[in-house]
Amino acid sequence: MFEIESPTGGPVGIPESPAEDRSYFRTPDAAALAYLDEEGYVVLRGLLGASDCAAVRRAFAAEVKPYSGFLYRQTTARAERNRVNQDGHVMNPLLNLQDLDPQRFGALRQVALDAFTAPSMVGALRAVFGEDPKLVQSMYFEGNSATWAHQDTYYLDSEHAGSMLAAWIALEDIHPGAGRFYVYARSHRVDLVKNGGDFDIAFHHDRYKNLIVKVIGEQRLELRAPALAAGDVLFWNAKTIHGSLPTRATHNSRQSLTAHYIPRSHRFLQLQSRIKPLALSEHNGILVHCPKDQQRLQNRVTLFVESRFPGPFYLAKRLAVKVATR
Repeated sequence: MFEIESPTGGPVGIPESPAEDRSYFRTPDAAALAYLDEEGYVVLRGLLGASDCAAVRRAFAAEVKPYSGFLYRQTTARAERNRVNQDGHVMNPLLNLQDLDPQRFGALRQVALDAFTAPSMVGALRAVFGEDPKLVQSMYFEGNSATWAHQDTYYLDSEHAGSMLAAWIALEDIHPGAGRFYVYARSHRVDLVKNGGDFDIAFHHDRYKNLIVKVIGEQRLELRAPALAAGDVLFWNAKTIHGSLPTRATHNSRQSLTAHYIPRSHRFLQLQSRIKPLALSEHNGILVHCPKDQQRLQNRVTLFVESRFPGPFYLAKRLAVKVATR
């Protein structure tokens, strides 16, 4: 076992390889679905092929790593240039690969969407939803920055809270010291404060983060950081507390995709406060939300404005969020 610091402080042991880990599953059979329902997450081994994972990594290396312009980022939801660490890894992950300009990032947009809508992925999601999925958000991680413990439902979900399902797709064998993804088993059964008031994301986000850590300790929740190899996929419930661990091996990348899906018939809930209309396109027969699709002129203009005048733009955005979640 590999020892690393947990989000609540103190050491925690995590498996170094799949051989040390739980056996988990290879297909979304009845046992896998029961595990997801009980534990709040499940791992499906080898759901995507090694060649598919390699194609995504190559496209990222060719199109994103040398790019000097602004792209939307997962951690801040802002337009930023690449932040590269001493080992050459991009540390600010991409947000919504389906929005990338196909003229400049056509290969990455295509292969990422192919992965998100692969028959094996769709089959697993159909087994849970009982209908086709709808992709509402995606991300790409290369570097291994830590992510705070949180529930997705605080930020986004189906209109039927807890119905959203997320997927963390390993694009390479993930080293245990490279900021391994973790979940807290059975935490999807814990009801927490909603986004708004003294816990709104716009001005009191730290209060929410601190509350999550407090609840983990009080409930004595169990951290699990599965050992994932290229092509393995970890699915988790929108209410399951999760994040990524601190890094002890910065020279190792943590190349992975994340996707969030809701059932096709459901509407999209944002910040636990409003039903958000979706800008939908279709890929391989699956509906995909493209909120800032760079194929559209108005979205390119918005990206230009917020990247050149970030102060006024993001203050106005925070005030709008505060009003929406009051």
